[in-house]
Amino acid sequence: MARDKWTLLVMRGLDQPAKQYSLSPLLRKLIVAAGVASAIVVFLSASVVGVGLLNQSQLADTEARNSTLEAGLTHLQEQIANLEATLDRVAEDDAHFRNLAGLETISPEVMKVGVGGPGMGMSESLPFSETDSETAMQIYSAVYDLSELERRAKLLSESLTEATDSVRNYRELLESTPSILPTEGWISSGFSKSRVHPLHHLPMPHLGIDISAPAGTPIVAAAKGRVTRSRWVVGYGLTVEIDHGFGFTTLYSHASELVVQAGENVTRGQVIAKVGSTGTATAPNLHYEVKVDGIAQDPYRFILPNLSRN
Repeated sequence: MARDKWTLLVMRGLDQPAKQYSLSPLLRKLIVAAGVASAIVVFLSASVVGVGLLNQSQLADTEARNSTLEAGLTHLQEQIANLEATLDRVAEDDAHFRNLAGLETISPEVMKVGVGGPGMGMSESLPFSETDSETAMQIYSAVYDLSELERRAKLLSESLTEATDSVRNYRELLESTPSILPTEGWISSGFSKSRVHPLHHLPMPHLGIDISAPAGTPIVAAAKGRVTRSRWVVGYGLTVEIDHGFGFTTLYSHASELVVQAGENVTRGQVIAKVGSTGTATAPNLHYEVKVDGIAQDPYRFILPNLSRN
């Protein structure tokens, strides 16, 4: 058919006549096939180049990520080492602190209780352990170290809390224990379960000590505590009584003046009254009593030598 006929025109110049060539069906098919093949080759070449460029981009991105991961892991390992050194110093301080508090130090065995080790094979559970076992092991070791340090930190925190409470209670006990002479003077009468009363002239217990001093001499609290009485008491005259806690109470009587009121908190060495001769007293003096759990004790036992009243 005429429409299937291909004609090739060849012109050598504008002034030369064109020559016509008819192409056979076979030749036409070869030309078409060659064109398609060329197009496929061009497409595949472009695809290969594109894939190559894409792979290089992904490889560069992966390498960048790996570098960041390695740097982060190195930094984490350094931080873990610093934290471990800090906890070692805290452990040393804790040992000294527990010693001061009268507590036993934590033994190395207790410090290691519940601690496993990096050789437990846990790194194999990481998703990339098969392709990069070395990195997997480093990550697992870091996680393990952090877990151990967290446990040590918790143990040391509990230990320091125990030691602090012990020291605080011991300090409270020391601050609450009567330990000073409440006024300046000399002891004119000592503690006795039976003595001849200077006014009644009968054998009677003397549950404290008498300290002779000029009228108006300040009387101070023998330890910190809370004032439970500050008023006139029959036989004792103007009297102050203090509850120090831990079973300690002290009493100061025959005062000429009361400085504190009931319910007031006082500290050791704080002025609470002034020496006088109220009540059954023959001369200005301070009658001073110390009781432990309600039982009268010799106050002289609670006066530490060479201890300042303030």
